[in-house]
Amino acid sequence: MTAAWLTAAWLIQMAVHETEAAQPNDTETCRNQRCFPYTPSRPYKPSSNVTQSKWRQKIIKHPPTHILEIHPEKPKLLRQIQFPFAHPDQTSEVSKKRREAVTETFMRAWTAYKQEAWLKDEVQPMTGMSNNQFGGWGATLIDSLDTLWIFDMKDEFQEAVDAALTVDFNNPPDNKDISIFETTIRFLGGLLSAYELPGCRDTRVLDKAIEVGDMLYHAFDNPNRTPIGKWDPKMVLLDGIDPTPPDKESLVSIGSLTMEFTRLSQLTGDMRYFDAVQRLTNILESQQYTTKLPGMWPLEYSWHEVVFDGNEFGLGANGDSSYEYLLKMYPLLGGISQATQYQRMYTSTIEKATEHNFFRPMSPTPADVLISGKVVVNKDGSTTLITESEHLTCFLGGMLALGGKLFLNASHIDTAAKLTQGCVWAYESSPSGIMPENGKLAQCPSPASCPWDERLWKQRGGGSYKPPYTHVRDARYLLRPEALESLFYMYRITGEPRYQDMAWSMYETIERHTKATFGNAELSSVMADPPPQRDSMQSFCEADLAHPFRIPR
Repeated sequence: MTAAWLTAAWLIQMAVHETEAAQPNDTETCRNQRCFPYTPSRPYKPSSNVTQSKWRQKIIKHPPTHILEIHPEKPKLLRQIQFPFAHPDQTSEVSKKRREAVTETFMRAWTAYKQEAWLKDEVQPMTGMSNNQFGGWGATLIDSLDTLWIFDMKDEFQEAVDAALTVDFNNPPDNKDISIFETTIRFLGGLLSAYELPGCRDTRVLDKAIEVGDMLYHAFDNPNRTPIGKWDPKMVLLDGIDPTPPDKESLVSIGSLTMEFTRLSQLTGDMRYFDAVQRLTNILESQQYTTKLPGMWPLEYSWHEVVFDGNEFGLGANGDSSYEYLLKMYPLLGGISQATQYQRMYTSTIEKATEHNFFRPMSPTPADVLISGKVVVNKDGSTTLITESEHLTCFLGGMLALGGKLFLNASHIDTAAKLTQGCVWAYESSPSGIMPENGKLAQCPSPASCPWDERLWKQRGGGSYKPPYTHVRDARYLLRPEALESLFYMYRITGEPRYQDMAWSMYETIERHTKATFGNAELSSVMADPPPQRDSMQSFCEADLAHPFRIPR
């Protein structure tokens, strides 16, 4: 998440044209040109702590026959993404007050983490207790590094970096399965983001990222070279026991690793990491049009056969960032010919999702918005749309807006606006003003005109919940940032101030309901007002909820 956020911040601030850049002679030249997707002219030489580490020394039992590499082409300077603002807004009184409020919120949580859970994964916001659900490697510490820098907390940043360098990924926890997806986005992504920050470039941080990458690389060590989603690293490292592969694995475990692994190869010149994920992309491409919904991939696939034979298709849980990464790999690879593979795959997916997944919900108040549902392919080949809103899909507005700008598709930007507004509408439609994790809605009979029909709403199951929801399968709020993220994109891409105001209204509601002694607490049910809190705060929440209001324009 952190790596994806910094990539987003870099992309939307780009003000360059579609021309080819001169191939940089070294990394410093390329950084000055802001061409971003560079590979060092000389392979990076990590310290002996890395080259002699347990993970680096452990033999790979099933190495690839050859290594796929990033093509040595000239990167393109991409189209302008951010709206050409005439003047920065960082000094306006409104912006200043908002930044101060967000800083206060983040400081409360960070101070609590330092005092109560330092080097643990998370602090629990109501009791101040700690937990280690992500391996005990300091998830909040590493996930927050870039946020400390963005908030101009340079002393705290350096203190956190020094602490992160003491984390030993060569000493895995006892009897603890780790998720390759979560470990990649929180630890590898967090360290790469910290290393990339202007003025940082601390090679010790890059070495630590390599340490994580070397550990995760062993999740691919099996005959079909596809990663096992959850595995026990201590059992693999010390006991030499191969992890037991599952029968079914989620799409994100194969599709949401490309950015971090590719960036690690770009920074080090070591193409093993890129090879690992590029093979997965090739598998996805080879089966994109052989699934039960050609153009998209099901949320689960058969691991042993590496066959995408599932019948549920959605852009929420278990699939979301796989589609996001397809888009962002294009600029990460600098628009070179190799990147067009990702462009094709992304564009085809959005065409299919627009046709099958996006729907207009019926609303008691006028609302020309879109929600992304889940499609089930039946045995006879027909499809059923599950008209359920899912908070995780709220990233789609930002993704489509970015893709629309990158690939000159105005219709995608229009769809992005309706998807973003759909999540704002879902927030405003709940009793607490916060969108539930999963809520069932009634689909409009026609997307063109949709007057409220209470009889139809009740036929679809309505009556137990406040309209427009017909049923709420999961009423929790897990401090998810996706809706704010899309508002951030929409404002930076369109320049329309209304998106800033929508985001701030949303943030104030979240802060009011979730504020706790040691940070911000998740909510048990947003369908109650006030919603009861629960003693949980994931490592990403303070960083990702704050980023839209602190990343400079």
